[in-house]
Amino acid sequence: MRIVIPCETDQKLFAPRSGHFGHAPWLTVIDLNEEGDAVSIEAVKNAEHGEGGCGNVIAHVLGLNADAIITAGMGMPPLMRFTQAGVAVYANRTEYTVAEVLGLFLQGKVPRMSLDDACRH
Repeated sequence: MRIVIPCETDQKLFAPRSGHFGHAPWLTVIDLNEEGDAVSIEAVKNAEHGEGGCGNVIAHVLGLNADAIITAGMGMPPLMRFTQAGVAVYANRTEYTVAEVLGLFLQGKVPRMSLDDACRH
């Protein structure tokens, strides 16, 4: 499974989780084996939000072949595009670092993001 977590720095597991998917400067990309162990962890510079808006960022993440995204916030258009593309979107707004978010996810304590959870902007 390949998980993408938007974050503020390139510190991988130690990076602070970003407050919003579309404006995160970095993405931590984590590949898990079938037992749930991390087999690779990579920091990837996020695409610019700029003129293309979230479309640039969505295309960038889809190009990373993510199976899941864990984010604190995401607007309705990205949520719908990822869902339609078969990428599961999970929401966590409580943990500070990527490691903490990942730990809760592996325990099954990070819920799927619903349409009601999406940001309205």
